[in-house]
Amino acid sequence: MTPFKSPRLPVLLAALGALLFASATGATFAAAKGKKPAGLERYGVAVYSDLCLQKDSGEIGGQRVTLHRFAEADSVIYEFTAGALSWPIVANDVNLNAATGAFDFTIAGADSEERTIVGKFSKDGQTLTLEGDYCGGNVRMPMKLSRVRDFGRPLKNCSPCPPMPEAPAEAVPAEESVPVPAA
Repeated sequence: MTPFKSPRLPVLLAALGALLFASATGATFAAAKGKKPAGLERYGVAVYSDLCLQKDSGEIGGQRVTLHRFAEADSVIYEFTAGALSWPIVANDVNLNAATGAFDFTIAGADSEERTIVGKFSKDGQTLTLEGDYCGGNVRMPMKLSRVRDFGRPLKNCSPCPPMPEAPAEAVPAEESVPVPAA
């Protein structure tokens, strides 16, 4: 019996190798094409929150911003705490610059006074930093809200406000000493 080598075997192996290479390359391009860009998505809903649980009282603290992105316009539902979570407030005049991350919206509080809330999204869209007074309005401190992905997770404990910097004591002017003539 003589071994018979087929001239088609190397051609078949080369074709099989080319097919494997093409499928691997196509899968790589498909993965890159389907990859979402970092940052804010143009359509959909994103929730940002810093809600936490007050350890001593058990009350909820913080705020939540729900951003709805539609083709026509963006809308915001804003919630905050004042002992308990407020009713959701639908914001007016929502402005979002996706290129810079600048963000602002206007809400009307229970007293019907309008208030504008200003913030900025991080480049990756995972954090919303709101400007404003925090910790009782005494400390000028931005509020960082993280994007919520797990809606079933328990709330974290609130972290205490940082200590207030002491105001500089007023300098009491020293009494001028006038030389008294000796008697």
